[in-house]
Amino acid sequence: MKSWVAALVIVLAAVGVGAAFSFPGLGTYEKVKAVNGAVAIPLAAVSDGTAHFYKYSQGGKDVAFFVVKSPSGAVKTAFDACDVCFREKKGYEQGGGYMICKQCNRKFDINRIGHGAGGGCNPSFLPSRQAGGSIVIAVSDLMAGARFF
Repeated sequence: MKSWVAALVIVLAAVGVGAAFSFPGLGTYEKVKAVNGAVAIPLAAVSDGTAHFYKYSQGGKDVAFFVVKSPSGAVKTAFDACDVCFREKKGYEQGGGYMICKQCNRKFDINRIGHGAGGGCNPSFLPSRQAGGSIVIAVSDLMAGARFF
């Protein structure tokens, strides 16, 4: 009887881990595709203040990034990697108004993510623009960060 209980515990633990990895930022990314040289993500899908994690694939190379609406109201985009810790391939997780490096545990204010805030362990800047109710990211900008992955 004890082996049956142990097997059940293992199965339930595996199901729990699988469920945890189905949430954005906890091990999986939503895959996106490009149309006319750009990826478009509806603003309505990323306006909740929660970091949403995505992956774009081209030529066998996966590029991971996140989109998050900052506490100040601006939508921020960054690679799920930094200049320092990217070799560990751990990326970031959100903790309130901060993105936290999963390798070194440094916190970065979401309001400060963007052009000019790079270097060190900051989330590496990913250029984007808003158009037609979407956040638009050029494939060329995504692939410029392929070195991180």
